Amino acid sequence: MKVHGPPKIAEKKNFPFILVSPQCPEDKWWPNEVDMLTNLLDDIISRYDVDEERIYLTGLSMGGYGAWRLVTEEPERFAAVAPICGGGIPALAEKFKDVPVWAFHGAKDDIVPLERSQVMVDALKAVGSDVKFTVYPEGLESAAEDVPLHDVWTEVYFHENLYDWFLQHKLESKKTQ
Repeated sequence: MKVHGPPKIAEKKNFPFILVSPQCPEDKWWPNEVDMLTNLLDDIISRYDVDEERIYLTGLSMGGYGAWRLVTEEPERFAAVAPICGGGIPALAEKFKDVPVWAFHGAKDDIVPLERSQVMVDALKAVGSDVKFTVYPEGLESAAEDVPLHDVWTEVYFHENLYDWFLQHKLESKKTQ
């Protein structure tokens, strides 16, 4: 994650939030490990001063699949979600239609087809979600020749637009529920 994800950026910026970036164990697959991720989130909340109204979820590639899956299972926990180059189960979009979603994908992704994100975005739109979708037509705008077309997360995580967007979202106060 320190090579590709938000921790790489966090070393250079002073984020106003706690950043947790789990790495999936080699013999596991995030979409099948919802309990593991939920337990991790519960543990972080119990140990640190977490604003539970501002929990955001993102993931890249397999982590993008995991983000779609986790928000499907526990939509009430997340103020916003940003899956990158992943996919989910379109038939379950109704479960998290009210969670702000900003999905990202490269049009020429050579690992996870653009269609995986597109069907999720279409499913969310069909149930009334105001989902955002950014497609990078050529992959990374600044990609070197040796960077796979799958990598758009470097662009997404490098710019502050995503973090500003996250911070615009907050859950309703749990005290009033």
